[in-house]
Amino acid sequence: MQESWSSHLKTDEYEIEVNSIISLTTRLIQFETTTKENINLAVDYCSEWLRQRGIETTFINNDGYKSLIAEIGEKGPIIIFNGHLDVVPAEADQFFPFVDDGKIYGRGSFDMLGAVSVMMHAFVELSKKTLPARVILSLVPDEETGGEKGTGYLVENGILGDMVICGETTNLDIAVQAKGILQISLEFLGTASHGSRPWLGENAILKAFHAYKEIERLDLFKEKSQFFDRPSINLARIHGGGAINRVPDRCSLILDIRYLPDQNPEDILDQIRGITDAELKIISRGDPVKTNPLNEFVIRLKDTAENVLGSDVRIFGQDGSADTRFYATRGIPAVEFGPRGANHHGKGEYVFINSLLDFKSILIDYVMSYSKKS
Repeated sequence: MQESWSSHLKTDEYEIEVNSIISLTTRLIQFETTTKENINLAVDYCSEWLRQRGIETTFINNDGYKSLIAEIGEKGPIIIFNGHLDVVPAEADQFFPFVDDGKIYGRGSFDMLGAVSVMMHAFVELSKKTLPARVILSLVPDEETGGEKGTGYLVENGILGDMVICGETTNLDIAVQAKGILQISLEFLGTASHGSRPWLGENAILKAFHAYKEIERLDLFKEKSQFFDRPSINLARIHGGGAINRVPDRCSLILDIRYLPDQNPEDILDQIRGITDAELKIISRGDPVKTNPLNEFVIRLKDTAENVLGSDVRIFGQDGSADTRFYATRGIPAVEFGPRGANHHGKGEYVFINSLLDFKSILIDYVMSYSKKS
């Protein structure tokens, strides 16, 4: 283990805290939380870890998935620390975490088990203080697969706050917006004929190809906004064809569209229907996040982070989606804000230990800042 984070190790007590954060992070990685069973085991472990430190927890079950809720404080604004315990699948060796050169390596170290570990440590430390705010710790099971079993269900059942911090991969910058999700299938019909006489049929694959190029050229995919250069469209899947000597009479496309926060998904669907006779079906959709960067809760978090870091903190928009979207639909300011690292969802994923310590300081100082007037 290298000593690049040694500037933080000022006392024996502090070193114990650093090692505790590392230990909890690596233990959570080892659960390989890619299945319901393993996620629930990790939730149980987090509950016991918190219980041993004097924190009462509550389980909320939905379709066999467990979420963990804990709450401290008696008055003031409600701040939610939201973290997901699930990770995307990976090769077996990525679930054997290790520490090197000031980084924790392993699947989920950056997205977002390092942040979960910090939120749990910050929550315990805050529980020992007289708080100017109420703090809810929310650990959920399924952000990587949509979030409806966890955060979506909690929001539906009234677990809400005045400000939400999702500890996602932001490198200690603050994401206030996220694109909306529109995933659709298009089913194209042609006319089959013998492959030696394609002029007697209508090739459904070619029909789909030409339609996709027309969709790409729609003006809506050239629009910009405050935090985004463009929407995106990904041709995620294509099915079509059978025998090589037969003109295909069916072809389906799966499109993953990420639209700008101020774009209307119904307008997008109408424009696509206007240029093709394919049967269109919606597979999945998710609302964008449009948290106001000038919201008082966001400004307070930015000021707190800059004070701890001694440097500017960027306000930006995420191309992807996170559990912030469930709160955003209720008009609750929700941000993605988490430690520094790299390679999430890829090989060599890591999180900087220094940034975990900074993240913890920011979370604690942010909550305690409500003892002061704005």
